[in-house]
Amino acid sequence: MKYFGTDGIRGKVNSSPMIPEMVLKLGMAIASVLKDDHGRNMVLIGKDTRLSGYMIESALTSGLCAKGVNVTLVGPIPTPAVAFLTRTLRLDAGIVISASHNPFYDNGIKIFSSEGYKLPDKIEGEIEARLDNPNFPKRRAYSDKIGKAFRLDDATGRYIEYVKSTIPKGSDLEGMKIVVDCANGSAYKCSPLLFKELGADVISINDKPDGININERCGALYPEGLRQVVLNNNYHVGVAHDGDADRTILIDEKGNIIDGDIILGICAVELKKKKTLKGNVVVATTMSNLGLERFLDSHGIKLIRTKVGDRYVVEEMLKLSANLGGEQSGHIVFSDFNTTGDGMLTALQVLHIINQKGKPLSELSSSITLYPQLLVNIETPNKNFKTIPEIKRVIENAEMALKGRGRLLVRASGTEPKIRVMVEADEISLCEKWANEVSGVIKSCLCNPA
Repeated sequence: MKYFGTDGIRGKVNSSPMIPEMVLKLGMAIASVLKDDHGRNMVLIGKDTRLSGYMIESALTSGLCAKGVNVTLVGPIPTPAVAFLTRTLRLDAGIVISASHNPFYDNGIKIFSSEGYKLPDKIEGEIEARLDNPNFPKRRAYSDKIGKAFRLDDATGRYIEYVKSTIPKGSDLEGMKIVVDCANGSAYKCSPLLFKELGADVISINDKPDGININERCGALYPEGLRQVVLNNNYHVGVAHDGDADRTILIDEKGNIIDGDIILGICAVELKKKKTLKGNVVVATTMSNLGLERFLDSHGIKLIRTKVGDRYVVEEMLKLSANLGGEQSGHIVFSDFNTTGDGMLTALQVLHIINQKGKPLSELSSSITLYPQLLVNIETPNKNFKTIPEIKRVIENAEMALKGRGRLLVRASGTEPKIRVMVEADEISLCEKWANEVSGVIKSCLCNPA
């Protein structure tokens, strides 16, 4: 794909493709695929708290309306809320304006189908074909047929009530003390409110977005600040979202980071005990820790791996009729409740398990032993590393050295101009050795070519 990556179209604001002219044309292209090809004309648009969201929202809305599509605007709201509202309002598509965990100067556009799933490659290809066609659009709507834009004022309330409905009626969080790190993103209102309405004592941090501070040394990518607040106040759990709140990382009462792999392990075992884990299967990605795989295996649960990206996790879950999957990064999919990663829903499921068991989070996670893992990100627009002999050679050497003791994963990022090198092994020294060697060769070949 030229424009679409693993999570929609993404880039630096006011640089192509994140420029108003392109976004306007994208709106018309989306409308064309929906309306001209499928006869549909109702789209919902949500966004995170980036300054550029206003500009992109306006351009996108104009493009959609120009082709005769009606638009429902919901303002800043988590990505999973857009998937939920698109389904429940019976709209034809949902669009999120967000670059997720990226800095404020990036933005992106991801599209959900009427069923709440990210668009398949085929439809993204149809949209791209129109974007690259200099003669598009040939036709626009007649003056009396242009689309209208509406604003839905109670979107946040609808979403909060839906998330509450995912735990049994009568359940609450009374007596729990929770710190929520909103990453100055789209969950800044709804996540603290959700837990307060369920009776928890809540401290909310990084909940004052100014358009620029989204993800800035806070949230799921930077949990250290949250950790300190949990420890300083003797709270039970810390909940960290990213900018669009489709992921959650937790902090236990001892200050330990509970990542997506551990969350998957805790939830999978609980679902199996309740006989509600479909197929005794969990779907994760190639990044998920070997420790998770061995833990699940000890409980008779099979781990199925996919390419990195929650869209691939969801696709595999649909194939297998699985109801639990996710990523180490904290994108967890409970398909009985939603069609995409949902940070608030995930946090609530774990908090409910803590309440049910009467055990602290540290105890629930103590039996999951993760392997040491190192991730090195190499910034380079050149992602064609697979054909370079020097890189192929060092990868082969690393794989031979790690055989039986760990593994190596080298991949191009689907959302950023980076190559990611992940090494996992039974000893941290082995991780360090091969992470340094492999990343060093890649840097010399791609970043400093002779």
